[in-house]
Amino acid sequence: MIKIITTPSVSFTLTFMHCQYHSRYGGWATTWHNVTHIGHATVGTQGWHTSLPWIGIRLKSYDNFISSICPRVASRLLLEQRVLLIMALKYSVDSHHQLEDILFDDSPFITQDGEQFIGLQAMLANRMRYNRELLGFDFFIADDVIDRPIADFIGLLRRYKAAAA
Repeated sequence: MIKIITTPSVSFTLTFMHCQYHSRYGGWATTWHNVTHIGHATVGTQGWHTSLPWIGIRLKSYDNFISSICPRVASRLLLEQRVLLIMALKYSVDSHHQLEDILFDDSPFITQDGEQFIGLQAMLANRMRYNRELLGFDFFIADDVIDRPIADFIGLLRRYKAAAA
């Protein structure tokens, strides 16, 4: 029982090749070569930006990420990160999207390689597309799952990415 209580519920594995997220629900992984940008998530209106307690990750391609993500983690990402989509729509002045249309968009998603995602995978890929359009990142890491301040963790991720180049 003590081991269960003291074992962290979330962890990251950072290597010179990839970044991997582990939780009791499963995980995700992406190679550093697939990451184009890592930064602090913000929402802005009229030139003023407000920092959010999230780290944003932007990918080159969704293909491997969506194909390899654990379904339980994919559904948790959709649920936990919906608040970001709602905030982005609230602060967006020129968005042509309706919240009801994009929150659970499970229309088939065709990848760059021509692979078609349906169901939960399509919903996650579509959400990532909307996140990129409205927030500039594809998915996010919450500050409550990291072991240090956001700026320090972003710096650590960027150093690993730079070492992989």
